Amino acid sequence: MHDWAVRPNDKNSNLIVLGDFNLDRIGDPLYEAFISTGLWPPTELNAVPRTIFDDDKTKHFYDQLAWFSKPDGTSQLQGRTYGQQAGTFDFVPQVFRGLSRSEVSWRISDHYRFWCEFLLA
Repeated sequence: MHDWAVRPNDKNSNLIVLGDFNLDRIGDPLYEAFISTGLWPPTELNAVPRTIFDDDKTKHFYDQLAWFSKPDGTSQLQGRTYGQQAGTFDFVPQVFRGLSRSEVSWRISDHYRFWCEFLLA
């Protein structure tokens, strides 16, 4: 992904990756391997719940939203600046009212939706 994002004279410079990477919390070897590639997930997403089943006892870090940055943290996105705003959206109360979380997970997903704000440079 990194090689693709930094190809000269290509329109792939603003590559943002997102998905269910099945990573564990910060400090886990898989997470460290993920960020060692230059991918930078916003710190504002570190403490938000990832799944509709997360609570104070069971927290996950599976999903990520990230973009490539230099080792000093400088973003490699061109023409976009991260606005220091990110979060999730709890869709469960908005859909299939009356169904259990398990039933909602089979109809939509058990993963919350992430969002990130970018400013135009």
